[in-house]
Amino acid sequence: MAFEELLEDPVIQKYLHELVGPKGMPVAAAPPDGEVTDEELAEELGLELNDVRRALFILYENDLASYRRLRDEDSGWLTYLWTFEYDKIPEQLEEEMYRLLDALEDREQYEHDNEFYLCEVCGIRFEFDEAMDFGFECPECGSPVDAMENTALVQAMEERIDALRDELNVEQETEA
Repeated sequence: MAFEELLEDPVIQKYLHELVGPKGMPVAAAPPDGEVTDEELAEELGLELNDVRRALFILYENDLASYRRLRDEDSGWLTYLWTFEYDKIPEQLEEEMYRLLDALEDREQYEHDNEFYLCEVCGIRFEFDEAMDFGFECPECGSPVDAMENTALVQAMEERIDALRDELNVEQETEA
């Protein structure tokens, strides 16, 4: 995928937005070719220097930017020259999808293995043991807690898990 196509992909735009937030998005969405200083980016994009630095640091933490330092011989000041490395984004998105799949599988198993009770007044959900400990009454408001059906939630999770497995080309694990 070409660099320009990469940045036009709505999934990648969403990923970058989740990382850097709305204030950092102009920095993430318009990476220059070659090296650039944070001051140059701030001036070019009309942003606060701290917002640019925050976005650059987040990109750096996620291996999407790197820098090299130059020390001015006369003043001793350090200048950071930033380079964007977005070629790693597809791989990182795939890793995120695997983490999501693992988390969804764990949560689906938890939902499947437990019986839940709900306080209709407070909206608090309890596992069976918790509900029993509280005498099947909400500890917040004293209302009775009723058995909660989570079949629709489990079904939605299973559908999402199946879709992720298809997208990642992962076979369902069979229990022995």
